[in-house]
Amino acid sequence: MPRCNATAARISQVIHPVDRERKRELLSFLIGSQNWQQVLVFTRTKHGANRLSQQLDRDGINAVAIHGNKSQGARTRALEDFKLGKVRVLVATDIAARGLDIDQLPHVVNFELPHVPEDYVHRIGRTGRAGREGEAVSLVCVDEHHLLRDIERLLKRDLPRVVIAGHEPDPAIRAEPILNGRQGGNPRGGAQRSSKPGAVGSRAVGVREAAGGGRRPAAGAANRRPPPSRGKSPRAPSRARPA
Repeated sequence: MPRCNATAARISQVIHPVDRERKRELLSFLIGSQNWQQVLVFTRTKHGANRLSQQLDRDGINAVAIHGNKSQGARTRALEDFKLGKVRVLVATDIAARGLDIDQLPHVVNFELPHVPEDYVHRIGRTGRAGREGEAVSLVCVDEHHLLRDIERLLKRDLPRVVIAGHEPDPAIRAEPILNGRQGGNPRGGAQRSSKPGAVGSRAVGVREAAGGGRRPAAGAANRRPPPSRGKSPRAPSRARPA
């Protein structure tokens, strides 16, 4: 992390607490009210990038998404349009943004905080280059407080919190597990539990729960033959020979 301290000195970093369901609304408000013309926005997933770019388009903000599922040609065109000002917002995943080089990029927004703290440093390092000033904004909901703590521990300092009027987080909303990967995936990258019998991580592997709380053999187990006995087999009775 060689660029961490040098980058942070040129970049204004701020945290905007907000409810998870109001992030897109707040992002549109910030872009419009502050007249941001070139914004790089980071999401965790490809699906999230697509959905956010479509939502921003519906808000009247020209946006395009780049991620691993896009062809190289589509990504190149999107990046070129962004550099030329034809696209106001570029929504990207961490993988798609690797090697992304945009001169004089004024704004980076973490729509979702990354799972890996070092990725935060790489993200905000897209702005504040060549000795220029940059701004890094993070929209943080209650689910991401532990991710924010990890980032601040890496930076060895607390980041300023600024609540935007009209977008105050609801204290009654409780934190939910963050799904690592696609929607409905593993909570925080843990092993996924499957509901299919026989699957890895499932409780139903070869047995079924009986109604009385015990277990009974799975279907087909009753038709299995018992293993042969290790003892000597009894001899068949001898037949008497005729006189």
